[in-house]
Amino acid sequence: QVQLVESGGGLVQAGGSLRLSCAASGSIFSIKVMGWYRQAPGKQRELVAAITSGGSTNYADSVKGRFTISRDNAKNTVYLQMNSLKPEDTAVYYCNARSIMGDFWGQGTQVTVSS
Repeated sequence: QVQLVESGGGLVQAGGSLRLSCAASGSIFSIKVMGWYRQAPGKQRELVAAITSGGSTNYADSVKGRFTISRDNAKNTVYLQMNSLKPEDTAVYYCNARSIMGDFWGQGTQVTVSS
């Protein structure tokens, strides 16, 4: 099993920045990819950014150039640095770990961007 604990959400004005953190514990050796997803009210959950165990990254087109995903292997933590935030970035953000045992999810953290 893998446990994920997110932190760093909050309320920010448009144009501002936030950094989300996701601390992993448990069978972390089994994790192949870690990612951030988000779900806005009335919308499906969507991938925001992901990073592989080898460090390769990919981003949703809507966040390219504004968000950066990174990982600190020593701390078993993945970060999502979000800059130039827009009201349409408002959502609950979920950390995901894809491992050989399946997918694991954090509890989610709310990000609200006011205009």
